[in-house]
Amino acid sequence: MKWTRRDLLIGLGGLPVLGAVWWAGAATAVGSRNKRSEILEQLNIKPSLPPAVPGIGGDPVRIGVIGFGIRGEQLTRALGFATDEWKEEMRLAAEEDPNNKRLEDFEAQERLNVKLVGICDVFDVRAEKFINSFSTDDNKIKRYLTYKDMIQSGEVDAVVIATPDHWHAPMSIEALNNNVHVYVEKPMTHTVSETYTLREAAQKSDAVFAVGHQHRQTLSFSTARDIVEKGTLGHVSLIQTNTNRNDDNGAWNYDIHEKASPETIDWEQFLGSAPKVPFNKNHFFRWRKWWAYGSGLSGDLLTHDYDRLNCVLNMGIPTSVSASGGIYTHNDGRNVPDVIQVNMEFPDYSTGSSQTKGKEKGMTFCYSATLGNGFNRPTILMGHDATMELGNRLTVWPDGASTRYADMLEAEKMRPNVPIYQYDPAANATDAVSSATSQYFADKGLMWTYIDGVRVDSTFLHMREWLSVIKNGGNVSCGIKEGFDEAISAHMAGLSWKLGRKIEWDPASQTLKPIEGIDFDQVLLANGTWNVQPEEMVG
Repeated sequence: MKWTRRDLLIGLGGLPVLGAVWWAGAATAVGSRNKRSEILEQLNIKPSLPPAVPGIGGDPVRIGVIGFGIRGEQLTRALGFATDEWKEEMRLAAEEDPNNKRLEDFEAQERLNVKLVGICDVFDVRAEKFINSFSTDDNKIKRYLTYKDMIQSGEVDAVVIATPDHWHAPMSIEALNNNVHVYVEKPMTHTVSETYTLREAAQKSDAVFAVGHQHRQTLSFSTARDIVEKGTLGHVSLIQTNTNRNDDNGAWNYDIHEKASPETIDWEQFLGSAPKVPFNKNHFFRWRKWWAYGSGLSGDLLTHDYDRLNCVLNMGIPTSVSASGGIYTHNDGRNVPDVIQVNMEFPDYSTGSSQTKGKEKGMTFCYSATLGNGFNRPTILMGHDATMELGNRLTVWPDGASTRYADMLEAEKMRPNVPIYQYDPAANATDAVSSATSQYFADKGLMWTYIDGVRVDSTFLHMREWLSVIKNGGNVSCGIKEGFDEAISAHMAGLSWKLGRKIEWDPASQTLKPIEGIDFDQVLLANGTWNVQPEEMVG
């Protein structure tokens, strides 16, 4: 039987199918097929598919969308709703490049049991676009002027929150307090205190809370977790990961809509708790460039890298964080850095070891980012016995000084310059991406994953999981615990950069270690470094 894309996607709700695997190393480079089999048998690594997800039956889940910007549109497509403009854009892209399968992938996507019932967006053009695109004769979508109106209406079962960061926590808390299910973009909070308040609301609520880290459905990450748990790498002492982007979109210089004006944008509602400044199109469309609305590189991009490694290693919150960097490339009025270096320390963490007792503890997580260069560097997990390169493709290299593989290395059944395992779920697929930033997300495993060589939208799988838990019970892969760890870790990085000093975590009290005379929330909300006051807005 030949599987179609649609058949395969529908089949995800049942028993998992075997993922596409590409084994590498011993057979072709240093030995016979028997030697290769010996290595693979010793490693005992199997590609790990996402767990089977029960179907989303019964009455449709009534969903309201809060924020229909770039990410809001993407999340809505993952739910199965695309605008005519996007479909036409993708159709033309496929004509130009036959390898561009984005429209084909969307049309093959399993139809989830959801009903779009409302939109809340402070920009009239976006709200009207949503209504005009998705309203039908049988379902007239309602526009809500405020998020509270939507949440308290009794007409929505769940909300998807894709707003600037400073609105994530207030909207999530309001929904949870009203037992409305929440799917919120990362980071889940804008300040330290919000993180605790949101956790309390989620723990008390009957609603299902999920944070938008879709990479938890990426097959290479679940396979990597299996590799670590089996001790393949030995003790991991160093992780290196990064974000390198060098285009306008990657630097958050998003397009400014020609119809944007004080008449079409509810500026006061956009600002919310942010400093009261005059109407500014740049701030509205490019809000990630200011601490007042966003969380900079630490909240926007570090969060992805931290969480995808946390889902592999379950390392939790670092004991200390040190950050440095500055605005070196984009001197355009922004006050968040465009270059950052973050070191997270985990002195008590261990993945297990083949070494003598005492040599199995301590790990450093190094993150670096620039918005002025697009060179692609893989994420690297460095262990005593092997090193793993991790993205949508996964490769394991033995270490020449390994204890676990010493006999095989001596017998030349392994060589340090030859991978012993490689997992490439897209080995037989050709993918087209539209920009350097898209390539970054694809390489990281943030756009799609593969099942039997068929490309599947990771966000679709993540939202499908959330909806299934709403209907059937269970737990989401990135809920309040995972979101709490991610938010606190990201805030520690932002605080360290702003204060120019190490920020420490006390695991016993589950709080940041206080610094005399410093209010952490005030620091996070201030523009630029700590010596700049919150009301001094530029741009």
